[in-house]
Amino acid sequence: MGERLNIAVLTSGGDSPGMNACIRSTTRTALHMGLGVSGVLDGYEGLLKGRFKGLESRDVGGIIDRGGTFLGTSRSEEFLDPQNRKRAYGHLKDRGIEGLVVIGGNGSAAGAHTIARETKLKVVGVPASIDNDVYGTDNAIGFDTAVNTALDAVDKLRQTADSHHRIFVVEVMGRKSGAIALEVALAGGAEAALVPEVPESAELKPLAERLTFNLKRSRKKSAIIICAEGAGRAEPIAGELESLTGIECRATVLGHLQRGGAPTSYDRNLAARLGWAAVKAIRDGKSDALVGLVSNDIRLTPLEKVVAHEHRFNHQEYQLLGILSL
Repeated sequence: MGERLNIAVLTSGGDSPGMNACIRSTTRTALHMGLGVSGVLDGYEGLLKGRFKGLESRDVGGIIDRGGTFLGTSRSEEFLDPQNRKRAYGHLKDRGIEGLVVIGGNGSAAGAHTIARETKLKVVGVPASIDNDVYGTDNAIGFDTAVNTALDAVDKLRQTADSHHRIFVVEVMGRKSGAIALEVALAGGAEAALVPEVPESAELKPLAERLTFNLKRSRKKSAIIICAEGAGRAEPIAGELESLTGIECRATVLGHLQRGGAPTSYDRNLAARLGWAAVKAIRDGKSDALVGLVSNDIRLTPLEKVVAHEHRFNHQEYQLLGILSL
């Protein structure tokens, strides 16, 4: 190992609010510790092409409040090829890089685990995913912001739903995870959340019966149904509910706006803590691990375990939603 440890930082997969704040924390922590820092442009795709940018303190100034990632991100099928990875490792070696911080979700963690197994690099992952589906952390960077972005839209939709006595089906992101849907439904006072972790939640006949009772026989003026995209799509669900209930239904798809926007204070502070912890772990000789927040403490989880396990869905919160939506 040389006199000065050089590290690189990359962001990979879907962008999430707070990634920039994490790059900032990683960079300035490394500089404080006397380490050299390079940013990899456009994730694993940039690593394959040897696209690096040297980072100094001012390079990460003024980005803490920006969504997305100024380094760029990608999903790289080419990185799955061992020969391509060898080329990527050559680029890292040529720059004298001995440590790598990978900021992203499950796919990014899998890539980081592969690099750690195939090289002598010190590799540490940082969980950043609006789906909050990364094992080894209570919350991933970007989840809180995505929830609050969706919640703001739901609060506005409730007002028009009340005015017209309608049912609104709001589709949020989450192909395999219902985390956003559940949190938004609970915080927004929704009548139900349709999530992939609870297959029976997508059974519309019992839901329609409950909505009919609430809207026709009680004093409720409207209903909001939050649907994770992995549990169904808003348009057909709204159409079927309207047919079953006889009540006017509207569908709203929030889509990629949930990935954007200024990160919340929670996500900025989480990013700061995890970026610092990742650099500290590499400096201390740790590798092949994820830094996560568990019960408000920073903990290291082996990437092998992160890749093999799924983040647990909060079934207790799901049951609470059913009680509070009566």
